[in-house]
Amino acid sequence: MLFALPVLLVFLVFSWGPIVKGLVMSLQQTNLVDPVKWVGLENFKYVLTDPGVGQASLNTLWFTLLALLFGFPVPVLLAMFLSELRGKSWLYTTLAYLPVITPPVVAILLWRFFYDPSSTGMFNSILGTVGLGPYPWLDSPSSAMPSIVLEATWAGAGNAVIIYLAALTSVRADLYEAAELDGAGVVRRVWHVMLPHLRGVLLLMLLLQVIGTMQLFTEPLLFTDGGPQGSTMTILLLIYNYAFVNGDYGAATALSVLLALALAVLSAVFQLATRGWSTE
Repeated sequence: MLFALPVLLVFLVFSWGPIVKGLVMSLQQTNLVDPVKWVGLENFKYVLTDPGVGQASLNTLWFTLLALLFGFPVPVLLAMFLSELRGKSWLYTTLAYLPVITPPVVAILLWRFFYDPSSTGMFNSILGTVGLGPYPWLDSPSSAMPSIVLEATWAGAGNAVIIYLAALTSVRADLYEAAELDGAGVVRRVWHVMLPHLRGVLLLMLLLQVIGTMQLFTEPLLFTDGGPQGSTMTILLLIYNYAFVNGDYGAATALSVLLALALAVLSAVFQLATRGWSTE
């Protein structure tokens, strides 16, 4: 306990300290300059009746849905493909992980250059060679969020690929050999050997991805600042605007508390609903 005490103190101060401070601030009206005024649950009533919160929630859910449909299967397929490679598989694994070590701001600024809506933009120039485009990408309410999903999938897939590859190494080689002797092709080996062994990891990664996508912030801030027409305004970006644009830290922390509660409930329901799936 004596050796653990410094670590526990640091954890309490820097982890639980801000949490407790946030809970207290959610009951206050403060801009961190003027005297604090206790308002009770008024901040929660304000954010729950703010139309912007409803729109931001829908945008966040839309991003989460798109990220699950397109971003969740990509690292799984990549990991399965890399596990089947021989020889220089380490090279392709390294290439898959490279986007992760790219600083997020650098990556987003690079993709903003790619998303140039003019006919001379990087992506539009490539698509123009086959007679497609030009597309507005980030300048259109209908395509802005899918464009952000594309960049976010590219940036974050490498982490999941490494985790899935590590999980696949636990699959016994004799299972693959038995499947091959039974005449199973690649698709049947994936379906009957790989996926059953990845089930527990897949469920955990699914939950982590949902939690992560519900906290989308950096991409909409740097790509569109919530535009166009509020189509990429997310909950975390709205919290940022409450605090650092409007100076209303009470409303910002109140919305943060509501988001944390929603994610906690979602996590608990997910764990209860999938408890038996990961062990069958």
